[in-house]
Amino acid sequence: MIYFDNSATTRPFPEVIDVFKKAAAQYFANPSSPHYLGAEAERLLEHTRKKIAEQLKVKSNEVIFTSGGTEGNNLAIKGIALEHQGRGRHVITTQVEHPSVIEALKGLERLGFEVTYIHVDRYGYVNPLDIEREIRDDTILISVMSVNNELGTIQPIEEIAKIAKRHPKLYLHVDHVQGVGKVPLSLEEISIDLLTVSGHKIHGLNGTGVLFVREGIKLFPLFHGGGHENNRRSGTENVAGMVAFGKAMRLIAEKERDHVNDLKGIREELISRLEQMNEVIVNSPQEGAPHILNISVPGVKPEVMVHALAEKEIFISTKSACSSKRPDVSSVLQACNLREHVTTSALRISLSYQNDRSEVEPFMKSFQQAVHYLKGKGEK
Repeated sequence: MIYFDNSATTRPFPEVIDVFKKAAAQYFANPSSPHYLGAEAERLLEHTRKKIAEQLKVKSNEVIFTSGGTEGNNLAIKGIALEHQGRGRHVITTQVEHPSVIEALKGLERLGFEVTYIHVDRYGYVNPLDIEREIRDDTILISVMSVNNELGTIQPIEEIAKIAKRHPKLYLHVDHVQGVGKVPLSLEEISIDLLTVSGHKIHGLNGTGVLFVREGIKLFPLFHGGGHENNRRSGTENVAGMVAFGKAMRLIAEKERDHVNDLKGIREELISRLEQMNEVIVNSPQEGAPHILNISVPGVKPEVMVHALAEKEIFISTKSACSSKRPDVSSVLQACNLREHVTTSALRISLSYQNDRSEVEPFMKSFQQAVHYLKGKGEK
């Protein structure tokens, strides 16, 4: 099997599964229970929070446990908007954000908020000056992802943060789901107010994640109840899941330190090989994230190609689910003003540290065979 769909989800590290099993078996009690079993679970939870905070180089009280990227993005965006709407009801984002950001903002628009969607260039880059020009007295939030989940475009977050910092009533949220463990982003050096991370993108478990919220920032909670997570995210905590998340954070940091150049090498070799094919258009920027590569094969339906490769135990994907009303159209590539034959035939190859260069040759052989077969059949 060749698994090149890691931006959709990653296979959990064996060590992550092991610590989850141990924590789930031993620390099963509710952390809010007054007896000693509950106290033990709470101590483990807070120890895990501290370790995750150390990985992110932030304070423990700035880490909120969530169920993943979608909840984190929704809590950041709606939490800021609803809590601070008395100061303003204008939000700035880009046209190429993840659906969990775009749809959250559309929800706010139905509540009377105004959203400005900044245009991007051919490779999905946003110009920080375009964001600066749209800031108004009533702007309360900027939300920009660090790494685009379809193209692998690395956004200029540091420059955007410097612009945002000049406006004291303005908060900056960064969706860092695709960046953790591959594209460095320092919360010590860059003034980011809220940052989203998801467990299943870093070989953790589905349903786990954290939202970093800089100390002193108030959020309107999405969930009301027992006041868990310092009244920011009610609901009984997923102790075992968070322990597994903490383990994944430590392991992915080690992989990034020791093997990120290996990941870049695989991507570069794939680009080189794919650019030699007349039938293929490479959409991702050369200097993109080391694990994401977007291509188009005009004249071939992307889902047909995905299924053709899956029959050979090779797994890639098209785009984010629900990112367009038209199933074959990439709204991200549309926002880059690419032509229709490119936007309707896009495929995403996404790598992890569990891949190696020996997979490139069998992938290319099967991919070339599938392209020639499907183009010969006239699949459109």
